[in-house]
Amino acid sequence: MMKWLVIFLKGAAMGAANVIPGVSGGTVAFITGIYERLIHAVKSLTGPSLKLLAQRKIREFFEKTDLVFLIFLGLGVAISILSLAKVLKYLFANYEMHVWAFFFGLILASVIFVGNKVKRWSLGPVIGLVIGTVIAVGIALLKPASENDSVFYLLICGVIAMASMIIPGLSGSFVLLLLGNYQLIMIDSVSKLMDGDWSAFRILIPVGIGAVIGLLALSHVLSWIFKRFHDIAVALLTGFVAGSLLIIWPWKDKVIEVFGEGESAKEKVVGYDWNLPAMESSTFIAIGLMIAGFFLVWLMEKSGLAEKE
Repeated sequence: MMKWLVIFLKGAAMGAANVIPGVSGGTVAFITGIYERLIHAVKSLTGPSLKLLAQRKIREFFEKTDLVFLIFLGLGVAISILSLAKVLKYLFANYEMHVWAFFFGLILASVIFVGNKVKRWSLGPVIGLVIGTVIAVGIALLKPASENDSVFYLLICGVIAMASMIIPGLSGSFVLLLLGNYQLIMIDSVSKLMDGDWSAFRILIPVGIGAVIGLLALSHVLSWIFKRFHDIAVALLTGFVAGSLLIIWPWKDKVIEVFGEGESAKEKVVGYDWNLPAMESSTFIAIGLMIAGFFLVWLMEKSGLAEKE
């Protein structure tokens, strides 16, 4: 049970990361050593294994898949997202810079540890690292779209967000922010669900269906890439992680635009102006939180919490 408790806690860490725009649940999976197992486990839920399930050969189905791993990991993710939505809403409203600082430390450390998983640095992995960094920085500089609650658009949000959630360095929540639906899905709908407002399912069900489609489709692609181009793939993901630091930089001012008029008017963050930190007490607290975040990832690596792949 201790082994499955550890898997549950890793899922909870992934869920927490997926709530934060700019932080990737895939990064957490990668630095805790379960990333490739996750991809292969999801991939196993198709074809012959589903045929066994349809034939009610439950024991054979469990033996052919890594379903118990996915169940414990998924429970951790789901419980974490549901429980942290309100907490993070409060923290971002009152301690935004300090929250970003802590996660900046987490991601900075993960760049080092993800990069260390490249077995041999040659021209291919170096090019992959550069490309990944450029793509992540480019995404960070994009302007968010407007909110859209149509069923088809919510399906698309689910597909794209899940794809980015399992790619280290690409934040599913930040992609939802770019698509204009982060507030609608991750804050408003999840908070409504926690308050017992079942109308949230009108938003969450289409997103969930899209997420399952994205997860199943991408797992096959990623599994193939890791088998044939392991070092280049890891270097590319390291670049994604490094580039995402721009999104998480704590000292930034929001660029806000107002959409609509009168009571229906809504303010939306469409970008950021990045600044250097001022020499004040809040800055030193933020730096301390950065160090704490960095040390937490280092501790996870050195304590042997990460599994050997």
